[in-house]
Amino acid sequence: MKFDLSFTNKEITPWGGMVFLKQMLDKIGFREQIEKCESLPVSLSNNSYKKEVLLESFITSIWCGANRFLHTEITRADKALGEIFGWRKTPAQDAYKRYFGKFTQHINQQVGHHFFSWFFQNLNLNYFTLDIDSSVITRYGEQEGAKKGYNPKKKGRNSHHPIIAFVNDVKMVANFWLRSGDTSSANNFVGFLEETLLNFGDKKVGLVRLDSGFFQKDIMDYLELKTLQYIIAAKFTHPIQHLIDQQDFWIKVDEGIEICDKYYQAKNWEKPRRIVIVRQKTAQRPNAAGRILSLFPEDEIHRNYRYSAYITNQEQSATDVWRTYRNRGDAENRIKELKADFGAESFNLKGFFPTEAALIFSMIAYNLMSIFRLFVLQEKTQKTLSTLRYRTFAIGAYFEKVGGTLKLKIALTKKRRKWFVGIWDYPIDLSQKISTA
Repeated sequence: MKFDLSFTNKEITPWGGMVFLKQMLDKIGFREQIEKCESLPVSLSNNSYKKEVLLESFITSIWCGANRFLHTEITRADKALGEIFGWRKTPAQDAYKRYFGKFTQHINQQVGHHFFSWFFQNLNLNYFTLDIDSSVITRYGEQEGAKKGYNPKKKGRNSHHPIIAFVNDVKMVANFWLRSGDTSSANNFVGFLEETLLNFGDKKVGLVRLDSGFFQKDIMDYLELKTLQYIIAAKFTHPIQHLIDQQDFWIKVDEGIEICDKYYQAKNWEKPRRIVIVRQKTAQRPNAAGRILSLFPEDEIHRNYRYSAYITNQEQSATDVWRTYRNRGDAENRIKELKADFGAESFNLKGFFPTEAALIFSMIAYNLMSIFRLFVLQEKTQKTLSTLRYRTFAIGAYFEKVGGTLKLKIALTKKRRKWFVGIWDYPIDLSQKISTA
């Protein structure tokens, strides 16, 4: 079939579905929160962008698929998208770089506290399960703080080593610190946790779950001092391996899974602590998580099992402790999504704290998307942003004046229009979930 090319001056956007997110931001008062955050840098130049436009457009660019500053140019060229959000002019990538370049460590702490507090102190949830994890972000340039350290996938490469706090109950980020690549997982954990707890205000943390990178005496002492319940994956030190080797009574939990619990006291501990030990038979569960006992490679029994162990101050059954900890694996999924869909691995600047500032707003973009998934879509399973992007947001649209009224014309088949109107007409009253105050 032959056809001719022709052109139109209509401002058409491929992101018509972004009206849902604009509606949500208005409803929860996000722009008002930006205005209230006095720590945010403000430019006095008449030609500069307002901070509300800079931050809204940066977050929207992430939602549209930008995972580095160069990609924000696509959003800048989309005038109809700017019309949806009410931006007179959309910033270019250099405007974001200049703006984040004004951030310092103190500003990052104040801004992070402002927005994370707003999220969590207004959620209609009084007890949180807190998962804290560290990650590795490989760097290829000469960014400040990018150093050689633990990097299992790119050994010898410079990296950053951020620490992130997640609230599993609502799939949201509670705090974020960027750290240099040569820091350990547990570096400055106490300071990070104290700041995270401040973000919750009067809300309570019912449980803290940590992987073996945080298996340290000072961390357990601190959690107990704060009367926080915890489950921490144990490192397979020689004493713990000997403890497992001496265990001769196991309770069957499921086919190929056995469990026990006892008390263990390391040499530098002032008291014994409860340890829950799980072993899974590899013949029946070839994909079982856990570790082999390296001290007993030839042992007939041990070589048939993979083991895991958890230190806890909880009083529930050993099986419940193990199952509760297993849910912590969702934190790994959150980190993968942050890297893949929200640019957590690729938004970076030469300065350390400007990079941290950009990543804090990447976390804020993630939390806002979590609110959308939880309170607007209300689906049984939470779709990733990459799925939502092409199922919900990537809808062609353009503006047209009809009788003096500006209307957004949405390009949808009749079958999908009912779905669209259903979400558009949904009474996004989040006053019981997240306050606009």
